Amino acid sequence: MKPVRTIFTAQTPHRRLHSAIHHRRPAVSTALSSRARQPQRRFNSSLSVQANATPHSPEHAIFGTPSHHHKHPHRGHKTPLSQYHKLIESGVLHGDDHQTRIIQNLQDLHDKLIDYKPPKIPDLTQSNSFMSRLFPREIQLPSSPPESAPKGLYLYGDVGTGKTMLMDLFYKTLHPSITRKRRVHFHAFMIDVHKRIHAAKIAMGFNGGDPILPVARDLVKEAYVLCFDEFQVTDIADAMILRRLLETMVNFGVVCVMTSNRHPDDLYKNGIQRSSFIPAIELLKSQFEVTDLDSGTDYRRIPRALSQVYYNPLNVENKREIDKLFKSLTSADPSDPSIHHRTLHTWGRAIKVPESTSKIAKFRFDDLCGQPLSAADYLEVTKNFGTVFLLDVPKMGMDSKDRARRFITFIDACYESKTKLFVTSEVPVFQVFSDEPSASSSKPVSDHMRSVMDDLGLSGDVVGTSSMFTGEEEVFAFARACSRLVQMGSKEWAEMAGHH
Repeated sequence: MKPVRTIFTAQTPHRRLHSAIHHRRPAVSTALSSRARQPQRRFNSSLSVQANATPHSPEHAIFGTPSHHHKHPHRGHKTPLSQYHKLIESGVLHGDDHQTRIIQNLQDLHDKLIDYKPPKIPDLTQSNSFMSRLFPREIQLPSSPPESAPKGLYLYGDVGTGKTMLMDLFYKTLHPSITRKRRVHFHAFMIDVHKRIHAAKIAMGFNGGDPILPVARDLVKEAYVLCFDEFQVTDIADAMILRRLLETMVNFGVVCVMTSNRHPDDLYKNGIQRSSFIPAIELLKSQFEVTDLDSGTDYRRIPRALSQVYYNPLNVENKREIDKLFKSLTSADPSDPSIHHRTLHTWGRAIKVPESTSKIAKFRFDDLCGQPLSAADYLEVTKNFGTVFLLDVPKMGMDSKDRARRFITFIDACYESKTKLFVTSEVPVFQVFSDEPSASSSKPVSDHMRSVMDDLGLSGDVVGTSSMFTGEEEVFAFARACSRLVQMGSKEWAEMAGHH
């Protein structure tokens, strides 16, 4: 018999005690979860192809209408291995022994999930009646994962190691019978979780209670296969939530595939009260197959012809060109004219959009990065607009560190949402972080920074030099933003992006 831990919750007495266990009732936060749910993000991989789209489910854009019947796990159905070989045959990817072994791990998990039946989710409903408080019911919650649950996958590696491509390959080929699934960027997932926890606390009211359990229950009801891209832990609040949330979801039978730029041992490395997060790290190492993607091959280093999406310097000629482009795109649909001063609302805050149609928006740099906006705000912008014009991006130095961080966060949001981006900037957009430190403060590029730039194929004359990015996480975010700007300036991206 599997070990269980017991919690007490209020429930009706006598005959209802046994029947309540076998009848599903809404959890505390179920009614609120639809309001709190973050819309699913678009796929990261530039290899993603959308077909058979329906207005009801973003993931059906890849899968089409799911079938609940299958006679053979592979017959007539795409698999990670078959799709990988097709990409090699078509010349999109070049064969790599190391990556082939990773694909085999994805294939093995794909096959196990076809026959996996997640356990029933326990009823966590509480009652506030007088009798139920006199006769509390014992609810047995699993204290370990189901024996039938396959281990998840934790794929880690530096920028350019193909993490997102591999995850998308796995998610797009999940068997159609697996309808409870979700693929989400981890940052968007945590925004969703914080909203759900807030809603659960409100629903619990004066009596209070543990909001993690109902939130985990709702998440498991929606998806027992979860794919997280760019898993990371950056603050104490997330660390404390994740420790219990991951444990509860895994014990409820959720199978996760995660990508990260860090080995589990390096997560939240210098965080406050890191010792409290260690159990979550041990969970990742014991319940996931931890796989290093670094093989010396950068899968982004494919020659691309840059299209004209970045304009510099800030002169009359480039202003005229970008205005002409904006007018051309926004006049394509007479029923959707450009309007001024549209307002978006997120987390109770209003975001002013200077000029936009329903799909295309134009901002000045100070509108987006000169204001105290967060990742949630930028995700709201990219969710609403498939194409964004960002004008007058300045060169940023030590005196612009906050604006530089916001710009990096905005670029990440555009990248994750497959947003088509047009930019006018003071210097080439890859060099906007290039400050000019005085001779007394000048220092050579750090070994770590040089290593990251080498890995990305970014030379100093492309990226420029900056003394404002010094910490390991800052350097990584800076280098990743430069790499993404290169990719988002490609002809491939311009042709593929912007179709929300």
